[in-house]
Formats: sequence, C-alpha cells, structure tokens
Amino acid sequence: MLGAGVFVALAPAAAAAGSALLIGLAVAAVVAYCNATSSARLAALYPQSGGTYVYGRERLGPFWGYLAGWSFVVGKTASCAAMALTVGVYAWPAHAHAVAIGAVVALTAVNTVGVQKSAWLTRIIVAIVLAVLATVVVAIATSGGTDASHLALHDASALGVLQAAGLCFFAFAGYARIATLAEEVRDPATTIPRAIRIALGLVLVVYAAVAIAVLAQLGSAEMASATAPLADAVTAAGYQGLTPVVRVGATIAALGSLLALILGVSRTALAMARDRHLPQALAAVHPRFATPYRAELVVGAVVAVLAGVLDLRGAIGFSSFAVLVYYAIANASAFTLGARLIPVAGLVGCLVLAFTLPVVSVLTGIAVLLVGAALYAAVGRRV
Repeated sequence: MLGAGVFVALAPAAAAAGSALLIGLAVAAVVAYCNATSSARLAALYPQSGGTYVYGRERLGPFWGYLAGWSFVVGKTASCAAMALTVGVYAWPAHAHAVAIGAVVALTAVNTVGVQKSAWLTRIIVAIVLAVLATVVVAIATSGGTDASHLALHDASALGVLQAAGLCFFAFAGYARIATLAEEVRDPATTIPRAIRIALGLVLVVYAAVAIAVLAQLGSAEMASATAPLADAVTAAGYQGLTPVVRVGATIAALGSLLALILGVSRTALAMARDRHLPQALAAVHPRFATPYRAELVVGAVVAVLAGVLDLRGAIGFSSFAVLVYYAIANASAFTLGARLIPVAGLVGCLVLAFTLPVVSVLTGIAVLLVGAALYAAVGRRV
C-alpha cells in the first residue's frame, strides 16, 4: 500500500477534487475499512489462497468467484505495470521502460524462491519508505512556508470528491494480498484479520499526514500538475537537498508495492488454475520453495510486456475500477454471513466509487469484465 498513493495517486486526486482530496481520502478510507472488515471475516472462514475468488465462489456461486478472480488478476496486473513504470520514472527517467522491466524480472525472482524472503525484503522497504516520508513531513512542517488556506475547500463538486476517493482507493487496496496468502501463514484465522486492520490503520495515518503537508505547501493547483509532488513540496519548502532522498524513497516504495502486487496476483492465478479457470499448468507448486512458480513467472512476463506500453495514470484508473469490483463481490459475499451493515456500506461504496472514476477507466473496465464473462460462458461451465 505504501508508495502507490503517496507517490502516484495524490496528484490526480488533487486534479479531480482540489483541496477536497482530503475528503476523498477519508471516503476511500471508510470504504476500505468496510472492505477490510468483510475480507477479514471471510479470510478467517476460508483460509485458502485466492482471496475473494474463493469467497465469491463459496458464498455466491462459481461465476461470482470467477468474476472476482478475473477482476483481481487483470486489475492488479495493470497495477503491477504502473508500479514498475513508477520505479523507472523516479530511478532513471531517460530509460524508464528498461528499468521497469528490470525491476519486474528481479522481484519475480525474489517471489519465486519463497514468501519468507519476500516478507524479509518487504520489511526493509517499508522501514526505509516510512523514514523518508517522516522526513518529508517534518521538513515541510518546520519550514515556515506552509499556508493553511491551501487546506480550505474551494468549489469542490461531489463528483470530483468521489473521483478523488476512487483514485485514492488505489492506495488502500494492498490488504487484499494478505488474504491471498492464507495458505502460507500460521494461524490464519487470527493472523489475517489482525494484519489487515493494523495495515489499513497505519497506512491511513501516513497518507493523511503526507497529503496534508504537501497540500499545505503546494496548494491544490500546483499539486495537481506535479509529476513528483513530494519532491516539489520539499523543494518549495527550501530543502532542495532532500529531493534526491525523496526520489530514492519513491523508487523503493514502488518496488515494495510491485513486490506485493506480483505476490498477490500469482496466488489468485494459482487458485483459479486449480479450478481450471486458467491453464492447469499454473497450479504447479515448486517442490523446494512451496511457491506457485509457474504462475509467478507468467505474471512477471505479462507485467514486463505491459510496462512497455501502458500509460501510468490510465493504468491507475483501470486498476481502481477492477479492484473496486473485486471488493464489491467480497462485500456481497460477507453479506451472506450476517451482521450486514458493513457489507452493505462496502458494496454500495465500491460501486459508487467505481462508476464515478474517469469515463475511459470505467468503459475500459466494463469491456474487460465483459471479456471475462464471455470466457466464463465459453469455458467455465464445462469445468
């Protein structure tokens, strides 16, 4: 989660809602909390790889499980490409695509040899990113150049706020990867719900602090047009020496996001392959490392190709739409368990945010979902 929103999603959210992006962030957090609660309940009941693919199948029927899995795989594959491109843009802009491909290859190799090594590397990445973000917030707060009037609301529309929320939701979507690892953790009924809620709470605090600091320094108009808003903010605050630090932090953050994304997509692909909704060869588990190595390699290859052709902001919008559909199915699945207030709020929130995203993202997302449904009609019923 850390990296995707801080370094990528806040600028387009500011373009959609201006200073009201803070309201959008709050709305996204509420929807994410509902999704997290529903996901945690379902993960405790079904501790299997696949996340909402499994929950939808077991609670709503095979098609809905398939549609959730399809949405997750295609949406997060696009998100993988977006994060890989973010690595390239921040690390070496002149060779962004080559760097992106190299990052995908390296992290696919890390994931293939086992989740323990992936978790170890993730802990280091998160520690570095948090240190960089804390430095940025403190530098801006102590510069004396912030303007509280930048936080005031100016002509914010409801549609703009909802678009900002949908784009900010991209930043919170990482907790799904916790549920997809249910077969690979100890005591999943306790560990997974706790991990989801702690991760979501910590990330919300970090995102709010960073968004307020950068918005107070730059204002919504400058923030919306910035390609690297955090770097611009520390420069405007008079700390030009921190700009390289921010760029390194952004690169590391994007690598951390990419690491977790590839991990989650491959596990959902594993579950779908086991049910023959994807080629059965992808269900192979490595005899030594106990990882779905074929799914890892195929996902890595597809992401490497997409990183060379996709537009960064367009990939974010499409990924947000697909993942919101995924969570809508998760909430619908949790609705069948009782205690229905949160699942209903989550379901409605997901659908509203999904269909108020930019038009191109919505139309592309609908088209891809229809392709998935057609494939299910052609193949899925024979499984």
